[in-house]
Amino acid sequence: MIQKTLYIVRHGQTELNRQGIVQGRGMDTDLNDEGRKQARQFFEFYKTVSFDKIYISALKRTQQSVQSFIDLGIPYQKLPGLDELAWGIHEGQPSTTQNKAAFLQIMRDWLDGRLDSKFEGGESPNEVEVREREALDVIMSHPDEKTVLICMHGRAMRLLLCILTNRSLTEMEAFPHQNLVLYKVLYDGEKFEIADFNNAEHLKQS
Repeated sequence: MIQKTLYIVRHGQTELNRQGIVQGRGMDTDLNDEGRKQARQFFEFYKTVSFDKIYISALKRTQQSVQSFIDLGIPYQKLPGLDELAWGIHEGQPSTTQNKAAFLQIMRDWLDGRLDSKFEGGESPNEVEVREREALDVIMSHPDEKTVLICMHGRAMRLLLCILTNRSLTEMEAFPHQNLVLYKVLYDGEKFEIADFNNAEHLKQS
């Protein structure tokens, strides 16, 4: 029976995060000073955990967030299925009254069950689910990897947590997050259970 513990974190802060600008799958940004501090805080708190494997998205902000663990020699793998949802034409755009309204509308669509809705050039939650399930198949196909660190992105993480807990994607807002917050998920061979919900204790360290 496969049993796993998944430590799922969102990447550290980037400058666009700080400015409240949407990044998405198409923006390959770096961590800023605050993000690098968050990465150090997370590493200091969890460096004694014996991770068997690290999975990251194809975007460099996830690797930068867990590089200290990689530097310990822990094997890692990039899975594009863990990338952030693509926001299409809105990626990297400053916040305006118009695009705020567009985001409110698409969130309303998603929460109302219209999960194929997407921005021009972007992805829908249903499309992200397909690639996340493929990534999850890879992660779960290694029974020897008992303790796994996964670094990904906010919206994508919400969708993955819905998948793991057998919730409808319409319930994605049930999973709050901030930069480099942790969800610890246990798999007992049959089902996934969240053991640590939106844990930010490590970010309170000096």
